[in-house]
Amino acid sequence: MTDNDTAPRPLTLLGLGDMGTALARTWLSAGHPLTVWNRTPAKARALAAEGASVAASPAAAVSANTLIVLCLLDDAGIGSVLDGADLTGKDLVNLTTGTPAEGRARAAWAEERGARFVDAGIMATPSMIGVPESGGYVFYSGSRALFDTHRATLQVPAGARYVGEDPGHAALHDVALLSAMYGLFAGISHAYALIEGEDIAPKDLAPLLSEWLGAMGFFVGNAAERLTSRDFTTGVVSNLAMQVAASGTLLRTAADQGVGAELIEPYLDLMRERLDADPVAHAGEDTVGAITLLRRGPGR
Repeated sequence: MTDNDTAPRPLTLLGLGDMGTALARTWLSAGHPLTVWNRTPAKARALAAEGASVAASPAAAVSANTLIVLCLLDDAGIGSVLDGADLTGKDLVNLTTGTPAEGRARAAWAEERGARFVDAGIMATPSMIGVPESGGYVFYSGSRALFDTHRATLQVPAGARYVGEDPGHAALHDVALLSAMYGLFAGISHAYALIEGEDIAPKDLAPLLSEWLGAMGFFVGNAAERLTSRDFTTGVVSNLAMQVAASGTLLRTAADQGVGAELIEPYLDLMRERLDADPVAHAGEDTVGAITLLRRGPGR
């Protein structure tokens, strides 16, 4: 079978939680012969009616196909589930949520057992799987040969984005994007808390928040350019000294409104730390330079 073959390829899926079940149903709907296993047998049996072959054990599931997809609770579960399974010549795709370090360690573990390996980070919820217009996709990193061989199969449930040979980079991309998401959620939560008890309806603030946050989206590209060039001063519109001075207004308003500042204060403190380190050198910067302070270990 070549990379140009269009016939749906068989695969094995271990783990049938909400995400695993959504993946399974999408592959089955696309005509892929699918073998499944789950620690709770009832979930696997439910898919048998939809065409899945149910394996009696993880080892039997692994032996059924070359492509093995893991969608388990955590990295610790992988070793226990696959204990005793012959992985020689297998292609392992790990959709289990984990850290970059776990992805790298698991790649070495797989290689020791004669398998190729890619780690993954799913940027989608179960309801987005199998729905191309939802915008969901999956980051993959590790063996390029494995990814190229199975790309067509992997992109059936959601878009497939390969981010490099380092097995840890899929998880790193995943966590970076999720961390930005939670930072955004924190700011939005603080904004809504400020108007609690006032004659301002959340539904009236909502479009203003969306519009303003969209306008501030330029920060993403601006930060990337400045972190690459290490030039934090050229073309600055709102400098660090001014923003630090103005930050007091945000904190006083929160106090006046009876709102805790724990969701925004750490970032304001980071800006102040950057300015205090060298007021002359850093006063004219924008806020991107504060990012460099977050690396607290060697090489900061």
